[in-house]
Amino acid sequence: MKAEKIREIDSKDMATRLKEADEQMFRLKFQMSMGQTEGLKKYRELKKDRARMRTVLGERARSEQKGTE
Repeated sequence: MKAEKIREIDSKDMATRLKEADEQMFRLKFQMSMGQTEGLKKYRELKKDRARMRTVLGERARSEQKGTE
């Protein structure tokens, strides 16, 4: 998912998606440890999407904090 699309999502929905991505990454990591390598591409994509979501959430938190000061 592109960063532009991620920025359009509200914070509550993004937190939900982040939690789902964490769970899905856990399952993929477990499958890969069992020898299934089909999930490697999906794992990498999820890892990048999680990082983008966390970055956007952090930006929002900093802007809210800056706005209240």
